[in-house]
Amino acid sequence: MKEIFVKDVTKICKGKILIGNEDEVLENFVKDTREVKKGDVYVGIKGENYDGNLLYEDAIKNGAKVCILQKQSVNEKIDVEKINKEYPHTTIILVDNTIKTLQELAKYKRSLYDIPVIGVTGSVGKTSTKDIIASVMSKKYNVLKTLGNYNNQIGLPLTILRLKDHDAMVVEMGMSELGEISNLTKIAKPTVAVITNVGTAHIGILGSRENILKAKLEILDGLKENGTLVINNDNDMLNNWNNKNHSDKYNVITFGLENESDVMAKDVHISEDGSTYKMEIDNKKYNVNISVGGSHFVLNSLCAIAVGNLFDIDINDILDGIANFELTKRRMQIEKNKIGATIINDCYNANYDSMKAALDYLGKISSRRKIAVLGDMLELGGFSKTLHEKVGKEVAKNKVDILITVGDLSKDISRKAIEDGMDKNNVYLFNNNDEAINLLNKIIEKEDAILIKASNGMNFQQIFEKIC
Repeated sequence: MKEIFVKDVTKICKGKILIGNEDEVLENFVKDTREVKKGDVYVGIKGENYDGNLLYEDAIKNGAKVCILQKQSVNEKIDVEKINKEYPHTTIILVDNTIKTLQELAKYKRSLYDIPVIGVTGSVGKTSTKDIIASVMSKKYNVLKTLGNYNNQIGLPLTILRLKDHDAMVVEMGMSELGEISNLTKIAKPTVAVITNVGTAHIGILGSRENILKAKLEILDGLKENGTLVINNDNDMLNNWNNKNHSDKYNVITFGLENESDVMAKDVHISEDGSTYKMEIDNKKYNVNISVGGSHFVLNSLCAIAVGNLFDIDINDILDGIANFELTKRRMQIEKNKIGATIINDCYNANYDSMKAALDYLGKISSRRKIAVLGDMLELGGFSKTLHEKVGKEVAKNKVDILITVGDLSKDISRKAIEDGMDKNNVYLFNNNDEAINLLNKIIEKEDAILIKASNGMNFQQIFEKIC
């Protein structure tokens, strides 16, 4: 394990040791006092509604041996004499900016490891693609991967700082505006960059799909020289970009179902329980099995095959990694509730592309009734009405039996679904989650399939927990 010491914070981040030992080793970085365990390093983060720097005493009481805090928040508020007396083995470091400090320490930690690093970004499917790539890579390497959606300016550094005896890493990179992925990729320094697609997520902030493409391509800013870019060749934006752009700085590998690609699926069969298809490598044909239904997971698996091939992982190990990968919770998480109905929990986030994919999956399920519980898609700006209407068209197209929407924006989903032929008597518009929960608990039957999906800010996890 490559170690980071307190003195590295003073050297790299110009931190000041207020109390403690400069030779203390820093490991297990935590930003939530409730998650602190003995020996952890607590990093105070100032949020919009709270200042974690002021909770340092809670962190120390819970076992933190080191606290990294922001000067401006606590400089004159720390009782040094009290800390020295009650917690004599505690170290406190003051820095100008704790988030910047996390990023600089992560960049330093990354520099200590000469290992394969796969960076994954895209409008949709980042987390599930990360999961399936990590499963394939784990057949050959001890892999560190992003937990959940720790993919932002705080989460990615915290992931990298978990590096210990790992010999490969798969990290997810998210963004909401231009410049964010550029910063993340310069910290992670991927040897392989993956772009799953360019869709409509954050289009309200970025203004166009062209700008979304530009933001995703920032992942190249940190890609090591002679590294490899793996892209979804079925995505119109990536396909067009690839046909027009060639560089000797990196290699490009494509995967797809429709457009001619380096890694392709043939004879695809998709069901609610999973998918199968055939593919060819080195003139040999193989059968691929995926335990999760939906065409987007076929694309994810093709991406994982492309990455596995890059690292000379045996094809049978690649296929086993695909067949047995586990999805992060709240991403197409399929559960049976107490009466036996099928609940599809895909409520972590939502945009038009992911809504379309989830509704397509629901439409193929052989249940007696298909129920879609959909909420607002946020951060769409002036595109909001059009994109919610497009979701409504998908609801009708996939012959959903009962539609429940929650929120003002999603009223456009309901209206368009009715316009496109859905029976208005089977469409319910609610203002809050409780109303949806009450109805669901009255109408759900054993053989129903219920999709739950909305932007994270709608807190649809509450609906899942109440009906599951």
